[in-house]
Amino acid sequence: MSPSTSRKTTEVLSSRTSREAAGWKCGTKADLTDLYRPGFTRRQFSWISPRPLWESRNDKIARWIGDSTDDERRRWVEAQRRKGVDPSFTVSRYADRDEISFLALGDPGEGDDSQYHVIRPLHATSDGVEFTVIVSDVIYPAGDILDYHDKFFWPYQKLPGPIYAIPGNHDWYDGLHGFMTQLCGADPDLRPPARLSGSRWKRALLDLTWREPSEAAQKELEEMRKLRPEPSNQPAPYFALELEELLLVGIDTGIRAGIDAEQGEWLRTVSKLPKDKILLTGKPMVVDAHRKTTRITGTNDTVNAIVDDPSHRYIAVIGGDIHNYQRYPVRHPDGRIVQHIVSGAAGAYTKATHKIPRATVEACGCDEADFRCYPRRGDSLAAYSILYDKKFGLGKGLFRIPYEEAPKIMSLRLQGIDPARDDDKAQEISKEALRAAKLVFPLPGHGKGPFHDNFSEFLDWNDPDPPLFKSFLRVDVRPGELEIRCFGATGCVEHELNPPLEDRIKGTRADDGRWAWEVLLD
Repeated sequence: MSPSTSRKTTEVLSSRTSREAAGWKCGTKADLTDLYRPGFTRRQFSWISPRPLWESRNDKIARWIGDSTDDERRRWVEAQRRKGVDPSFTVSRYADRDEISFLALGDPGEGDDSQYHVIRPLHATSDGVEFTVIVSDVIYPAGDILDYHDKFFWPYQKLPGPIYAIPGNHDWYDGLHGFMTQLCGADPDLRPPARLSGSRWKRALLDLTWREPSEAAQKELEEMRKLRPEPSNQPAPYFALELEELLLVGIDTGIRAGIDAEQGEWLRTVSKLPKDKILLTGKPMVVDAHRKTTRITGTNDTVNAIVDDPSHRYIAVIGGDIHNYQRYPVRHPDGRIVQHIVSGAAGAYTKATHKIPRATVEACGCDEADFRCYPRRGDSLAAYSILYDKKFGLGKGLFRIPYEEAPKIMSLRLQGIDPARDDDKAQEISKEALRAAKLVFPLPGHGKGPFHDNFSEFLDWNDPDPPLFKSFLRVDVRPGELEIRCFGATGCVEHELNPPLEDRIKGTRADDGRWAWEVLLD
């Protein structure tokens, strides 16, 4: 435990202490029928279907042929300037508020049950909330403007206040057209002409294969926007949201996890403002117990260096993209702790956590004892074993690891780290479970290499039965104080109005400006 972090145990409904709270003993599966739009054809989103793979082809094209994201972003930003937005790209409507609450969602927009199971828990925890921020991938598979109806406006029509967002890689697969039109009120006709870059054959290949954005009639846009009469009208795909004592800084990391030089200069300027800051990013900088680098195009600088600079006063980083919850209190040489949080499980398929290695100071800047994730590694192992058994074991139990035994197996895998739940600590491990574990551990989940990543999509954790292990954040800002809570959405009816609390931390600013962090849920 770091010298700047203390702990206070509070008894609450949580998968850290209860198998039932994880959703393993679900009383009744939640019924979502009344949440969908009348007449909507309800179907489960699948990443192994040809259509979403084809619609999201711009990801592969950008990586193989050429990525025009930086140029396209500059065109959109210039269009906003021509429209007359504040060139500082700062939302100032809350600048006089020293006390405020907001929700933070990551990667929500599949438009199926996995997204809609989060709606009632969101409402149950939204009392006193002023706005919501989405960190990464507002709309799957390709940010299409027409998909906003059932994947954004309809499900979130009753959330209080405006919704701000930073785009993820999927929002860029239509050139950010849907995002800029729907969330920034941008006029595509105000963009300057696109630059011609690359060889002639590359440009011809891009013209032939690149997915162009859909067009929406004005009537369709008006019908969507009626559902949320208070638009965000955020100034750009990157922006600052100003509170009296705190600045939320959102950056657009595009398709390939970097930012352009112009955005980098804006970030340096904003970071020098004399306020504490939280960075909101589409790509987390610490994830799966490893540090990731967010580069600034055309420079030797990185977003990491800007955030790590103590003079810039960053106290937390919240990123999406990875579809689970992770938290790393990263210690810096000067004694500061910056909370690095992954929160990308508000709707998309859940990615495995049992593949996350033991956290070390050398790898990620914190100890295993300080690390938190949801689902718990043992619950992830049990859930993935069920999915593998259904896919490859014909449901006969060859790959299945009982949820009661998985945490103990996981603790052995992590060299004796005790399970958090008391029931799990006393659990005996059967020979059958050990045999199944030997089969499951080498199999793909979220890990290194494209096969591992893509296999999570193949398993596509939209299982018809709970637990679903979705999650979101509530952030409460008070004078000199910040509280961050992670709530779970299991898919069980008994947890819809009383969602499990999976993590809770409180930061307090000392007289010298440093922040001390207290873990309120052990």
